[in-house]
Parts: sequence; C-alpha cells; structure tokens
Amino acid sequence: MKTNYELRYAAHPEDAKAYDTTRLRRDFLIEKLFAADEVNMVYSMYDRLVVGGAMPVKEKLQLEAIDPLKQPIFLCRRELGIFNVGGPGTVYVGNDSFELDYKEALYLGSGEREVYFESKDASKPALFYFNSACAHRNYPDKKVTKADAEVMELGALETSNHRKINKMIVNQVLPTCQLQMGMTELAPGSVWNTMPAHIHSRRMEAYFYFEVPEGQAVCHLMGEPTETRHIWMKGNQAVLSPEWSIHSASATNNYTFIWGMAGENLDYGDQDFFKIDELR
Repeated sequence: MKTNYELRYAAHPEDAKAYDTTRLRRDFLIEKLFAADEVNMVYSMYDRLVVGGAMPVKEKLQLEAIDPLKQPIFLCRRELGIFNVGGPGTVYVGNDSFELDYKEALYLGSGEREVYFESKDASKPALFYFNSACAHRNYPDKKVTKADAEVMELGALETSNHRKINKMIVNQVLPTCQLQMGMTELAPGSVWNTMPAHIHSRRMEAYFYFEVPEGQAVCHLMGEPTETRHIWMKGNQAVLSPEWSIHSASATNNYTFIWGMAGENLDYGDQDFFKIDELR
C-alpha cells in the first residue's frame, strides 16, 4: 500500500481575492482521492480537518498516522467519519469490524486503535471517503445508514434544487466532539445545492462530489458573498471551504455530495444566509 498526504494552509479572504484559477485549485481543490491500494489525504489548517480517500483492491489498507499529526496512531486524538461510495467493504478498528455498503457511513471515536480498510470484491473495490477532526474525548463507534439519518427534503424542480439532505453523523443521530457529516442527493432535473448560499463562521466545511456522470462537471462556488469565485470539478473530487466562504454549486447533471464540517459549534442551523440577489 501507499499513503500520500498534502498540507494545506489557511488563506485570508483579502488574499484569496487575488488568486487566479491555478492558485484556487491548488489551495482548495482535492483532485485525487482514490487510487488502487493507496490512501490519499489532505491535512487542512482550516480547523485541522483531514480529508481523504482509501481504495483497497489487492490488499488491506492501513490508515497510517501521517507526520503532521505527531502521534503514533491516527485516532489517538482524532475522531473519524467514513462513507463508502464504492463496492461493499469492511472497516476494521481495533478488535471490531464494520461492513459498509454503498452510501453507508461509520463514525469512529478517538483512541489508540488502528484502522484498516478492505474490499469484499477486488473487481468492485470499496471507495472509502473520510473526514477527521480533532477530538477532546472518546465517543462510541457507530455505523449509520440512510435509515438512521435525519432527513430534510428541500427545494423544488421548478427552482432546479429539489434535494434530500441526509444528516448522518450529526448530534441528532450520535454524539461527536466537533465532526459533522451528511449526504445530499439531488433529484433528476435538479442541479443547484445550498442556495440561497450561506456561511458559518464557527465551522469550516468540505464537499465531496460523486455520482457525477462521465463527461459532466460541477461548478463549485466559493469566496465571500460579495466576492465569489468558482472551481470546476469532476466526480470523486473534494473541495475545502473556509469559514468565511460560501459553499454552493451547480452542475451539468444531478449529483450527490457528502458534506463534512468541523469547528466550535455542533448546531447545524447556525448559518448566516445571503439572499440570492445579494451575491456578487
């Protein structure tokens, strides 16, 4: 197996105004999450969130403690949220194991336990997308399916944003220190997410887009509400959203995305909204 990681530093919004396309993509876009028998991750200085992906094919992959953690085991001082967006697979943590099918999630609390990823069928490998945040205490591990989620149905086909928000790793479903994750599914014919746009200055966020058909793309919007920027993305890519930035998108097809947040506030509704005609 192979573990790759990048360190991403935080940006001041005044500086980000001057970024060109190359700089925006370099600092915020995570293009490569999945490669056969690799674990790829980004350690972000935005609330020290780790965003990563593991694709076990021929072997079981270990979630190794990368150097920025300064710990011998990844989970020593961290909690972890995992979504399987590929074929059936298994996550091993300590003496326990959890089987995850497509769109099923797993929360792992902090502790000195090793984590491994494995696919059930090498011809249909699992794709484990994960977020990890710093944790000050341990909470119990728990598998979460869409049946366990708190679901919100929002929008309408007439406004191109009919969607279901599946809140899966949130405090209404299970206790966490600061990590929150969920999955938003857009209905056929709908392409807009998170509109009207908002920011939440007490939390950063990462978006992972998937179920984007080959040859289609997502236009992710970011930046301050009156100084917006965009990043074109493909499926199975993620993007970092600073606390000062909106996070919204439109695409050339309907799609699904996983959102993950970390920060000082677990109140999902703690958001500052902006009217559509106020955006610039």
